[in-house]
Amino acid sequence: MDVQGVGPIVFPVTAGQAKQLCLIGRPARFGKGEQTLTDAGVRDTWEIPKSRIGIDKRRWDETLRPVLQGLRDDLGLPRGCELAAEFHSMLVYAPGQFFAAHQDSEKADAMIGTLVVTLPSASKGGVLSVEHAGRAETYRASKELLTFVAFYADCRHHVEPVTSGYRVVLTYNLLVRGDTVASAAGSVDPGLVTKVTDCLVEHFAGSADEPGRLVYFLDHEYTQRALGWDRLKGDDAGRAAVVRAAAQAAGCEATLALAEVQETWSTSEPEQSWSRGRYGGRYWADEDEEEDDFDGGTESGEYELEELIESSMTLDCWLEESGEAVPTSLRVSDKEVCATTPTGDLSPHSSSHEGYMGNYGNTLDRWYRRAAIVVWPRRWAFAVRAQASPGWALDRLADLLRAGDVPGARESAATLASFWRVAAGGELVVGKALAVGWELDEPGLAAMLLAPFRVEALAPADAPALARLAARYGESWTRERVEGWFGRDWITRSSIFNREVPNWIASLPAMGAALQEAPETGLLVGRLLVAGVWSELHGWATGLLRYEAPGYRRQHLAELGPYIAGVLAGAANLDDADLRDAVVGFLSQDEDDVIPCALSTLRAARTDSAVSPRTTGLDTVAAHTARRIEQRLALPVRAAADWSIRLPKGCDCELCTTLGAFLVDPARRAFEWPLAEKRRSHIHSRIDRAELPVDHKTRRTGRPYTLVLHKTDALFTGEQEARRRDQDDLDWLTRTQPDR
Repeated sequence: MDVQGVGPIVFPVTAGQAKQLCLIGRPARFGKGEQTLTDAGVRDTWEIPKSRIGIDKRRWDETLRPVLQGLRDDLGLPRGCELAAEFHSMLVYAPGQFFAAHQDSEKADAMIGTLVVTLPSASKGGVLSVEHAGRAETYRASKELLTFVAFYADCRHHVEPVTSGYRVVLTYNLLVRGDTVASAAGSVDPGLVTKVTDCLVEHFAGSADEPGRLVYFLDHEYTQRALGWDRLKGDDAGRAAVVRAAAQAAGCEATLALAEVQETWSTSEPEQSWSRGRYGGRYWADEDEEEDDFDGGTESGEYELEELIESSMTLDCWLEESGEAVPTSLRVSDKEVCATTPTGDLSPHSSSHEGYMGNYGNTLDRWYRRAAIVVWPRRWAFAVRAQASPGWALDRLADLLRAGDVPGARESAATLASFWRVAAGGELVVGKALAVGWELDEPGLAAMLLAPFRVEALAPADAPALARLAARYGESWTRERVEGWFGRDWITRSSIFNREVPNWIASLPAMGAALQEAPETGLLVGRLLVAGVWSELHGWATGLLRYEAPGYRRQHLAELGPYIAGVLAGAANLDDADLRDAVVGFLSQDEDDVIPCALSTLRAARTDSAVSPRTTGLDTVAAHTARRIEQRLALPVRAAADWSIRLPKGCDCELCTTLGAFLVDPARRAFEWPLAEKRRSHIHSRIDRAELPVDHKTRRTGRPYTLVLHKTDALFTGEQEARRRDQDDLDWLTRTQPDR
């Protein structure tokens, strides 16, 4: 070996040469998420640029070839595969330097692990520790010989601080050549395959009427990039060969998937606390980084686990037949899962402790990444894959329909009924479902496919498909679908205050215009959609009018204005005079609390110049609102000595009758009222809920305590502010609604 700037390296490596290597090196970097960082608190070592290093390839290959063959067997890879070593870096650890616990990233598709070659030197410390599945091994350098250590990329490992001398290592990416599972299949025990076949048959015996699957967790972790039958590691390859053979014998299919496992444990504090060393943190590798990666997670060693409270498992990546990894989100139950190595025996990639909080807490959440083989009976192949990817299912149905196999498409679609509402609800595939629903030409199946979606998933681009469906299946079918898309309490369930629903309501005019281009069915669908929105808005607004707190009531009624403007614009585009008149009638009530809602609607409509006030009926709303404001402004200003306050309608108990008498008295400003605690609480709540300008405090002397009520100057300032707002609103109406 020759290093430019240092010369030929002698073995054992001398301290002088090691110091020279450090002088031409750079601080080694590591990856964290999408960043590449240099932090001596995480990785403290020198990296020598590869461009400076020359190795006699012929002689080195002669040394490395038999070592790699032995490592292949030690790593549990089948004889039909070969290992290749790709040089990655040269590292020098000076006294005190170390490398914190981490996992290596897979830097090539064929990479399955790392080879560390430690050059002989008179160093001490710098022990390499490798951990997997709850088992840890340590490796020390030799003073005379090369030391070879190989481990899979998902093994967590760290280098302890060097205590004296220098530790010099070469690191290699270990690449596998050949198909690991196919190679392992040649040595599979037929008797074991028979036993596993019997297990699969027994497991699926109870799933005759409903899709069933088995999720078998593997021992090693894999990134989405590294997942594949041909690159399974160690014992995973042999076990996968057995499961695939058994699945075929049992009439099943199998694929690979990645899973996220979460466990929540109750914990207790250890009797003696301890602190972690500076190189003892946990880190997670990002597959796209060339440097070693970290996530800075916290190990749970500070807490003693007591009892598993709950666990959940989600398949978040699914391997297609083509080998493409498709993201998904599929929950699996405990009865569907088995594993040779329990999850609890592995190391979590992340954990979070919730300290004791009285009635809850002192729990530890742990998250694990596990690979799995998913097996299902061939008769349920379409349904099981559909659960993992509803979009895939709709594409397959569309393929069958394009091929003219309508009976086959209907038969496959029918297998989705038991889970489709849950599986497809979160997928943005409503356009595909609309198209397939029409092509199936079967109202029940079409209704089932469309049932999971919420109305806000519909876009103006879906208008032609909606109109075609209505034409094919009729008004009654269409009305049921639209009502189902709104569901029960749509406004409160989906919250009008989140961004998705308001954006959809704002698109109603465009949706109405698009549907208007269709024949009669387009108008039918459009009117049903707009009427559904108004029904929800009207119910929400009616409930707000009954709300006791006037500030809350008026604020939230005003917030409905832009959405009501969208309904009126949609009604105008669809020429729905009945709906328009219903909305105008609500906004034109002789009810002061509706005025903020009407004004908000008028202001929102001003931004849409394509719809005239006369078409939407907002000219009528503007005229009525202006008259109501003029009537309020025509009322006499409160006299300086008039302290009368009206108690809103509500409770008619004797306490509220006494309170009302005090409030309505124009000359009486204060009231001292001996009351027991519960009776005082009732008066406190009435004043607060009605937002009355009355100060109410308890004087805690005597028995019972005395409730002291005092009318405040906010009675006058509040009315003055209200008159100022009314005048500003009237001026705005006069400027912007000249035809009112």
